[in-house]
Amino acid sequence: MKAVQKAYETVRQAIIEGRYGSGSRITEQEVAAQAGVSRTPVREALRRLQAEGLLNFVPNQGAVVAVWTDEEIDDIFELRAMLEAYAAERATERATPEAVARLRELAERQLSVARLRRPGYLEEVGALNSRFHTQLQEAAASERLQSMLVSLVEVPLVMQTFRQYSHDQLVRSSQHHVEIVLAMEAKDAGGAGSIMRAHVLAARRAFHRIGGDDGSRPPLRKEAG
Repeated sequence: MKAVQKAYETVRQAIIEGRYGSGSRITEQEVAAQAGVSRTPVREALRRLQAEGLLNFVPNQGAVVAVWTDEEIDDIFELRAMLEAYAAERATERATPEAVARLRELAERQLSVARLRRPGYLEEVGALNSRFHTQLQEAAASERLQSMLVSLVEVPLVMQTFRQYSHDQLVRSSQHHVEIVLAMEAKDAGGAGSIMRAHVLAARRAFHRIGGDDGSRPPLRKEAG
């Protein structure tokens, strides 16, 4: 693996898993040590993550994990709902039988993991969820669409949302993936898109329950600069 890619994946995964929380400062030296690379490729990796919207560069601080306002969070979920619904429709029309079979395997595995709730299941559900959405985008066969979704689908909001689901809600969310695949197998593009939109908007509702009604949700305001 190239040094830049290794540094990029090291930081990106840490952000997605919440090991680098919103507003956290990330130093080149720390990343270099974790990834086992020099600081030069780390700089390029951090710039790439900035372009994807996961990091900001703040004067006198350096790289800081992005923080979102409530309005920005709503925008993210609305954009995801529109673009991923369209991706599901395109994928239904363009995916090969082999691609649909891979999506079915991922969806069924995610549903099984969500139901069993073994140790570490949330992280496994998150990884399977990421692979499902990524492979669905690839099946849609639109590089422009895929590039637009990169900074929306795997932001840390996804894992934060999973942690707000009750067991039944997590199972239901995972079941959505199975239903999307069933619609794809039936060549029902409109149905696949509708299910995907409902899936993303359900995630938005879950996210806004973080902290309950007592105002205890961690602040999501963007840092100055």
